[in-house]
Amino acid sequence: MTICPDTHYQSLVDPVEKIKLEMAACLRWADRLGLSEGICNHFSVEIPNSPGQFLLNPQGLHWSEIKVSDIITVATDGTLISGKHEAEPTAFFIHSGIHRNVSSATVVLHTHMPNATTLSCLQDGEVIHCTQNSLRWFNRISYDKDYNGLALDHQEGNRMAALMQGNRVLFLANHGVIVVGPNMAEAFDDLYYLERACEIQVKAMQTGRPLSIINESHGENAYQQIMNDRTQCYSHLDAIIRILLRESPDFAE
Repeated sequence: MTICPDTHYQSLVDPVEKIKLEMAACLRWADRLGLSEGICNHFSVEIPNSPGQFLLNPQGLHWSEIKVSDIITVATDGTLISGKHEAEPTAFFIHSGIHRNVSSATVVLHTHMPNATTLSCLQDGEVIHCTQNSLRWFNRISYDKDYNGLALDHQEGNRMAALMQGNRVLFLANHGVIVVGPNMAEAFDDLYYLERACEIQVKAMQTGRPLSIINESHGENAYQQIMNDRTQCYSHLDAIIRILLRESPDFAE
């Protein structure tokens, strides 16, 4: 599939092709932002009207080179349904466990992005509500406090899913983060602003001065304000795709 830079992706008729385009764009953009790590980490999206099947970036490709045609389709039992690449084992076990067990997880994004992972490596490291960006998840972040090695079986994926407890973010001890959402626009926007919140917190902590904590009532109110209007998420993704179609149109192939 080739899309001209001046063609708006919303014109795509096939919903699966549209999701693949969004995935490829977000993977490319995440790499530009320094949120990728080698050829590791993974994004996945459930296929509409196809229970038990999800799209996944494949094993062995760097996020900077991902194209729409590289996205693979896998089943939650591990079967490769379509695609010219294989699934990375930990990707399959993490993502299949969350897609199966977390009803709100249409999209699952897993990264080792630096500032969020920094907090996951601290004893009692958590997001502290000292910055407005953190209020997107005010008192609604889950934490896995026990590092259990690589996720190479269904038990580990299921354990992570159980820890989410209805929240959109799970910090994995000594490992990284998982962000889930109803679609790529909202999930990627959350991933981006989570890393920004963690970056500002880490920098503030490095000053050695006390953090200024936002009070409960203002924090909860801001959370409700943010969640009541998510249009910015869609505008953010639209902008990313416009830029990539202009600067790196090969990602849409």
